[in-house]
Amino acid sequence: MTKVYDRTTTGLLLVDPYNDFLSPEGKSFPRAKEVADSVNLLEHLKEIVNAVREAGIQVFFVPHHRSEPNDFENWLHPTPYQLGVKERQTFAKGSWGGEFHPDFQPQKNDVIIKEHWGSSGFANTDLDHQLKMHGVQKIIVVGLLANTCIEATARFGMELGYHVTLVKDATAAFSKEAMRVAHEINGPTFAHAILTTKELLDEL
Repeated sequence: MTKVYDRTTTGLLLVDPYNDFLSPEGKSFPRAKEVADSVNLLEHLKEIVNAVREAGIQVFFVPHHRSEPNDFENWLHPTPYQLGVKERQTFAKGSWGGEFHPDFQPQKNDVIIKEHWGSSGFANTDLDHQLKMHGVQKIIVVGLLANTCIEATARFGMELGYHVTLVKDATAAFSKEAMRVAHEINGPTFAHAILTTKELLDEL
């Protein structure tokens, strides 16, 4: 029987696994803590990354732009969200918050994608090219946040012709309502599969 997530055609997209999101001292952790704790986010991410590596599936780190003080100066159309990240210096370049969480350090054969400026890991990066060069046709998208970078990256991936899997307890949001909308209303309009971590691990 052909496996749904064959190692030769599947890639794991690990989106924004920064200290500022995943560590208790992180700048954005307090806003996501309630939802993250409710789905056991950190443990599920670790389980998925470990299982994917064991299965020989390629891991792609998909990082958000690391903030700098002069970001967006002279830009025509920075969004309020972008300006808020700049003001807070979330994921600041050269800072602890802008480093990957200790549990998610890149390994030798992992691919680190160019940083995205907005929400989509595909827009203005090399993600599509890297996936194609590695023969990836199916993407499993996990990380932060469910209703911003995860949704935008996964939706863009569908538009580019990839098979998209969301894992609803391997992500988080700043509110329960944002999580609900991401998986019950928006997700079904573009994702080919919306699974729990256990369901995904069973498939792997």
